Amino acid sequence: MAKMQAVILAAGRGVRMGDLTDEIPKPLLKISNRPILEYTLNNLPEEISEIIFVIGYKGEMIKKYFGNEFNGKKIVYVEQEELNGTAGALWVAKDILRDKFLVLMADDLYHKPDLEKLLAYDLALLVKEVANNTRFGVVAMDESGCLKEVVEYKFLKGSPAGNLVNMGAYVLNPKIFDYAPFPISAKEFGLPQTLAQMADKHKIKVIRANVWHPNGQEEDLIKGEAVVKKHFN
Repeated sequence: MAKMQAVILAAGRGVRMGDLTDEIPKPLLKISNRPILEYTLNNLPEEISEIIFVIGYKGEMIKKYFGNEFNGKKIVYVEQEELNGTAGALWVAKDILRDKFLVLMADDLYHKPDLEKLLAYDLALLVKEVANNTRFGVVAMDESGCLKEVVEYKFLKGSPAGNLVNMGAYVLNPKIFDYAPFPISAKEFGLPQTLAQMADKHKIKVIRANVWHPNGQEEDLIKGEAVVKKHFN
């Protein structure tokens, strides 16, 4: 079994969580008495032998909690000094990445069977159909089921609408670094938008997931308890 790295983006402030993240980083917020990030680590496929945490806001607390190893997987930490988006976060880890690697967000719940499906490809991302797409990037595919574009809801005017949204879970390779991080605002560079640039010359498979629970707001932590009970215990 080929060994792989997983990059987990854990640097953000989590401002939409309000006071909850004043004293603790968002990935350490708990659902059913366990940090969100711990569920992610427990669901990593067996191929993953090394975990790279990109940390920033209160990153020392993440270091202290997880240390240098989890379930036999080595943990490495890199710091995102300027919080400039998901592409900015991945680029911080650029120099220690090799071959094919997994990228995940630290504050969402992902299911191992979905991640295993993702790893069957060299370039791919996970998507999920949702009832309300206003919080996410909407994914458009071509006729072969490969990525065409990702558009944040607020920029949807004239672009393909839909309810198939980006989950922030990718399998990538170093070719992504041949492309400049795509600016989605003056101080933010988006990874999905950068990936969409790559899609012009590379086939990036779009994989539908069965289970996903994003944690953007405080109420999501409460809703997550039912998801954890059903899929993660």
